[in-house]
Amino acid sequence: MTDRKILAHALTRDAFAPFGQVIDREGEPTPINGGKARRFDSGAFAEVSGDNARVGIGLVYATPYKFPLDLRMVERHPLGSQAFVPIEPARFLVVVCPDEDGKPGAPQAFVTGFGQGVNYFPGTWHGVLTPIEDAQSFVIVDRRGDGNNTEEFHFDEPWEIHLPGMTG
Repeated sequence: MTDRKILAHALTRDAFAPFGQVIDREGEPTPINGGKARRFDSGAFAEVSGDNARVGIGLVYATPYKFPLDLRMVERHPLGSQAFVPIEPARFLVVVCPDEDGKPGAPQAFVTGFGQGVNYFPGTWHGVLTPIEDAQSFVIVDRRGDGNNTEEFHFDEPWEIHLPGMTG
């Protein structure tokens, strides 16, 4: 059996680039609303395709997971991107897998910084929304419309995800 332990790393734009975009306040803001607000454009764009496709915006309330985490399943959305933006300033785990001939390859894990969100490219294998410390609310931006936009893959053996600083 191969080593199925994965250590999560800090989420960075470069490391996450093959899977999507990081949403955060990095870069030079644009003043708006008469200088009373600053807009940070992360370079993330919602993408949708298929019959009656449209961009949906919703809220999700998710409860925290225990670590180390047994990763048994990942999913992907072939007809649209999917973004998770935290409302509270809390960290969450992001798990992604490269596509290997229609199946997920070895997972990679990231821990977001406070206030960071992610936007997965269409067709990107990823773990479920995984708060770390406390229950958390998120804005979700994804595809709505006709057709099946969710594929799940269940691993034969789970992957064990560890957070930085964990022992074991």
